[in-house]
Amino acid sequence: MPRDNLNELTAFLAVAREKSFTRAAAQLGVSQSALSHTVRALEERLGVRLLTRTTRSVAPTEAGERLVRSVGPRLDEIEAELAALSALREKPAGTIRITAGEHAAEAVLWPAIARLLPDYPDIKVEIIVDYGLTDIVAERYDAGVRLGEQVAHDMIAVRIGPDMRMAVVGSPAYFARQPKPRTPQELTTHNCINLRLPTYGGLYAWEFEKAGRELKVRVEGQLIFNTARLRMNAVLAGLGLAYLPEDQLRAHLADGRLVRVLADWCPPFPGYHLYYPSRRQATPAFSLLVDALRYRG
Repeated sequence: MPRDNLNELTAFLAVAREKSFTRAAAQLGVSQSALSHTVRALEERLGVRLLTRTTRSVAPTEAGERLVRSVGPRLDEIEAELAALSALREKPAGTIRITAGEHAAEAVLWPAIARLLPDYPDIKVEIIVDYGLTDIVAERYDAGVRLGEQVAHDMIAVRIGPDMRMAVVGSPAYFARQPKPRTPQELTTHNCINLRLPTYGGLYAWEFEKAGRELKVRVEGQLIFNTARLRMNAVLAGLGLAYLPEDQLRAHLADGRLVRVLADWCPPFPGYHLYYPSRRQATPAFSLLVDALRYRG
């Protein structure tokens, strides 16, 4: 492939993915006018418009979308292979981008990274906390973290944490005012602290299981958050019931600041897994991180 063709495709993909000439130019380190000229040259050579431009937005046309789907993954693979080759030196190096939920980032990723990085100063790790089911290929992450039951079948999954349990908790002050729920259905009469999910904009339904029977309960209450830390603060303040990972609550349950209910409806389930595309060529830096995260319990 002539070098100009490759440059044009790289420029087009950057604009199509960023949906902005300004951001794409900054990413590629070129001027907006030079980038616009390069993309226009590609359109003229192909004889088809690839981008729809307005004063406020840039979006791929149907032909542009087709080019993103067909050529984008191939160029990504080429970049990954070149990165793997350039990383073959004495010390592993490079930036690793990971998307994960707040609890996974704090409970699993952070301890492993804190142990690894001091010995490898040329490795950089970027963690983006996100509750959504992010498409790591489209968003150009190296890996993501999900619960084992949520990992897509076309991904390589590496277990990085033990089985988990959820817990419904409230403060002694709250239960001094309200009776303890005996079944998940009774939660609908309580003031519950909700979690907003970004993927669909809805509220998370609390999940329960007992003797093979599964229930999802949509609770209501005065408070809605999108972080675990704020939900923890609210339940400790006696403002309602919360549904949180058991490991985050042990100290508060032990000292009596929180009281657990419905424990028999919260069985263990598969814990966190690191996942990444099966076609990904692992760099030495990425392989080191995977090994540091691998669960050996």
